[in-house]
Amino acid sequence: MTELVVSAWPPAPISTARLTLRQAEGRDRGAFVELFASAEVRAYLGGAQPRDELERAIPEIPGRRTGVFVVDLRGTMIGSIQFDRRDAERPGHVRPAAEEAELGYMFLPKAWGHGYAAEACQAALDWFAEALPGEPVVLSTQTAHTRSVRLAAKLGFTETERFDEFGAEQWFGVRYPRADSA
Repeated sequence: MTELVVSAWPPAPISTARLTLRQAEGRDRGAFVELFASAEVRAYLGGAQPRDELERAIPEIPGRRTGVFVVDLRGTMIGSIQFDRRDAERPGHVRPAAEEAELGYMFLPKAWGHGYAAEACQAALDWFAEALPGEPVVLSTQTAHTRSVRLAAKLGFTETERFDEFGAEQWFGVRYPRADSA
């Protein structure tokens, strides 16, 4: 994936009823390691990565790039949300030139089942609609990951196709900008 380009990054922290979306800080490193080392979190994302390799590879301030938000609950990172450009070589596109903005997210298991992912992703999508008006956002997840498919529908993504990638059937959807936001 290629990095998203927006005119001003990072934005001011985004507050929701319970969460803050912000740029990564050094104190988030342990949570990033946990996200990538967790078999539960990575069950539909290619599997857990070895913790010792992550400890060596993850920088002191991880996720410090355009399009990456830390999801913060009362001062503690519980997940991350990112926007990247979907590689043209991959299946699943809604534009002839490809490279649509793609939403991705991971949350620590302790944050599951509380509606945090929906709340945080909606706030990130609202930010995206202001930062890049008129641009669609795509999302791809394994069809077996039923919670992620349900979240995509709740966020307004519409399924456009299914395809095999990474050895599993993928659900692919798009969220077009609302007519009133253009």
